[in-house]
Amino acid sequence: MSRRLVNLTLDTLEDLPRPCRQCVYWELDPVSAERACASGDPGLEKEAWVSQTLLEWGSCGKLAYVDGMPAGFVMYAPPAYVPRSMAFPTSPVSADAVLLMTSHVVAAFAGGGLGRMLVQGVARDLTKRGVKAIEAFGDAKFGEAGEGEEGCVAPVDFFLSVGFKTVRPHPRYPRLRLELRTALSWKSDVEYALEKLLGSMSPEALLRPVRPAAATRSES
Repeated sequence: MSRRLVNLTLDTLEDLPRPCRQCVYWELDPVSAERACASGDPGLEKEAWVSQTLLEWGSCGKLAYVDGMPAGFVMYAPPAYVPRSMAFPTSPVSADAVLLMTSHVVAAFAGGGLGRMLVQGVARDLTKRGVKAIEAFGDAKFGEAGEGEEGCVAPVDFFLSVGFKTVRPHPRYPRLRLELRTALSWKSDVEYALEKLLGSMSPEALLRPVRPAAATRSES
């Protein structure tokens, strides 16, 4: 089984699950998002957001593929690019952090470590760009009947399982934080030794598609 990570681009945007491809929950403020959905084509708004963020800030997402099939994705950006971030009771995001907006793994591939693989990919990218931490809003009641949760807000349990710590508690939407030096310490001593042997310790090398597969295997 081959696994690889690729950057989110206007081309790979089409590989997001259809509901996510049409969702502008994070990309627009609540009023604008409702207006976009009412107009019948929120996908254009999402494409415009990705295009602008790529041009002005750079990579803002990762997609995971398993045997060539889209299996999951994660999106992230500075909070200034994410209007919805200010609508949470535990906002704002810390000044030194990038917001991990959402993370999703296709049900058929759940439980295989893809979530951690995606977060590792984000950590490597942001470390190269001088970012110190990732923060996220989690849903403490994800999946509970009658809660009407937004699927765009990932479960708190997911963030805790990949190393995030709660920095501002809330009964529904706590804010969590992952220090990037902690995320990068997940790599095993064996992997570091191999990278040194191959002379591939540069951040660019760490982002090669083969690396996430090795990192995932090390978890088992």
